[in-house]
Amino acid sequence: MRIRFYVSLFIVLIAALLSGQNKQVLYDFDEIPQSLLLNPGVETDFQWFAGVPFLSAVSGFAGTNGITVNDIFADDGLDINDKVRDRMVAGLTSKDQFSQGLQIDLFNGGYRSAYSGLFYSFGAYLEMDNILYWPQDYALLAFEGNADQLNRRFDLGDLKTRGSVVAVYHFGINKKLNNTLTAGVRGKLYSGITDYNATNNSGYLVNTQGQNNSIATTLSADMQLRSSGFGDLNNAENQGTLPSTFVKRALFGGDLGLGIDLGFTYRLNERTAITGSVLDLGFIYHSGNVFKYSLNGNATVEGIQVNVLRELANLNRDFWQELVDEVEELVPFETTNSAYITFRPTQLNASIRHNFGRPIGSDEDCDCSIVDSQNNILKYRNSAGAQVYAINRPRGPQVALTGFYLRRFGRFMAVKGTYTVDKFSRTNIGVGINFQAGPVNFYAIGDNLLSYQNIAASNYASFQLGLNIISWGGKR
Repeated sequence: MRIRFYVSLFIVLIAALLSGQNKQVLYDFDEIPQSLLLNPGVETDFQWFAGVPFLSAVSGFAGTNGITVNDIFADDGLDINDKVRDRMVAGLTSKDQFSQGLQIDLFNGGYRSAYSGLFYSFGAYLEMDNILYWPQDYALLAFEGNADQLNRRFDLGDLKTRGSVVAVYHFGINKKLNNTLTAGVRGKLYSGITDYNATNNSGYLVNTQGQNNSIATTLSADMQLRSSGFGDLNNAENQGTLPSTFVKRALFGGDLGLGIDLGFTYRLNERTAITGSVLDLGFIYHSGNVFKYSLNGNATVEGIQVNVLRELANLNRDFWQELVDEVEELVPFETTNSAYITFRPTQLNASIRHNFGRPIGSDEDCDCSIVDSQNNILKYRNSAGAQVYAINRPRGPQVALTGFYLRRFGRFMAVKGTYTVDKFSRTNIGVGINFQAGPVNFYAIGDNLLSYQNIAASNYASFQLGLNIISWGGKR
């Protein structure tokens, strides 16, 4: 049994270290077109851009706040049973989490209207997001059992997990309303490919002193696991049509939903600005290939009870099956196919930024105007500030605080460094580099760089990169 436990444990940890992401380096990095996806109201100065399909934005992250792969599988001379017992079973709580995500742009572009000054953006991307909170009492049951745990209540509510694969189609409008305020809005259509969630479980399992036997076991459960799309993909895999079925569900052949992003940039003065955005304020209606598994009821049993004298002629009865049937009648396991709604993991961003040093292309350290002669936003060589990020998770909001510094080297290159404190790390240093060679734009971003010398010992890792073609409509 412990071999199976270790195999399951290994899969969970490896999965967490291979894959809603806080993109604090990209946020307000307005040289990069994809910053529009984090704030529809970011200040933009390009006339149009076109992302290279499948390469304009690729990002992924993984986080484990309580333990790492290295904590369990490092060759440190300690017995793996002791490490699992001390660092996982006894060391983690139901608030510790494993999360991972992946996002790939399918296409992305935007252009500015010559008449209204509105900047329109559009595109589509695939997004995967998974989160599992450590099922503390389930792990205790799997590792130690409940035979010697009299009056110990095992909380069935410890099981909280959710994940999805979604194709997102979006169209946004960005407008500079005046010299101080830029605002934007983006509408989204969601096409759900797969979904699973078990976030509202409750109940317990407990052993108490019995009356007829030494132990009485009580199960009280109100549990539900909902899923969508997996049956279609499983059947397609068996029939050899998995790619076409996946594409069909991504092209509005799966579950459908609506969402909206909102954002703004407001200049307090010529050098200082505040920004904010709300992302993925929306829902998905799951109606196709839905399975809902539920376990609901209460039962108390004292094992198999046999009166030998009374049942002497019937000792060939299947007493075990009768016990199982009794429990299933009191706590029925049911499967239904009714539709359900899930709300997207909404994200919030807010920042304050101060620009200083000389403006790009100028030898004077002055605050001449907000825009230059080409109607582009006046950019300074240096920017510094702070950002707050929050995302809605099954056990409540998850928050991160970031300080950043951005340095521009002419129009050719910009480098942004960040220091982030969040649930996963207190020493998260990130760096983003943006290159501009004529119309070709390339950017690369890495997070939690101090951990890269030993990824297996890291609690968090993420990356982002992309390739775009940009036009400013004139000399910058």
